[in-house]
Amino acid sequence: MQLVVARIGRAHGIKGEVTVEVRTDEPELRLGPGAVLATDPATAGPLTIESGRVHSGRLLLRFEGVRDRTGAEALRNTLLIAEVDPDERPEDEDEYYDHQLIDLDVVTEDGQHVGRITEISHLPTQDLFVVERPDGSEVFVPFVEQIVTGIDLEEQRAVIDPPPGLIDDRGDDEVAADHGASSRNEA
Repeated sequence: MQLVVARIGRAHGIKGEVTVEVRTDEPELRLGPGAVLATDPATAGPLTIESGRVHSGRLLLRFEGVRDRTGAEALRNTLLIAEVDPDERPEDEDEYYDHQLIDLDVVTEDGQHVGRITEISHLPTQDLFVVERPDGSEVFVPFVEQIVTGIDLEEQRAVIDPPPGLIDDRGDDEVAADHGASSRNEA
């Protein structure tokens, strides 16, 4: 299976180095010297990483055969793609690759079917599951342990404990009325 692990940014210096926008939680594994990566567009690669270093908080890479700024700048906006075994898991047992989560059924702790994960949205503060409901509408579920209480890859499902209003089709006032509470948020 192929995973996008980085996007090449602008050239850095005159000796062929480029900045990269890292898109993997395991850059030392995917973007180390000797790694051979496919590219999008395919005509730019494959590229073999010759060296890498961090400069001012940004990863810089040099590829075999790219020796000057012109060659480096020609790679700008190219996606770097690693071949990954589909059964491979991240080192941390609470982490998952996006491809492992896509198409999981989403159910509540009491067994109510919510829908199916169609996309993972990576935001600066947290990741969101984009869940397509049976009626075709979408709901966004924060991928945090308070809400996503379990991932079962064998059963192909994600179990959630949603707060009121997250997956309900009703308005907050109706949900609050059902629970005998005020609709006003109290801090």
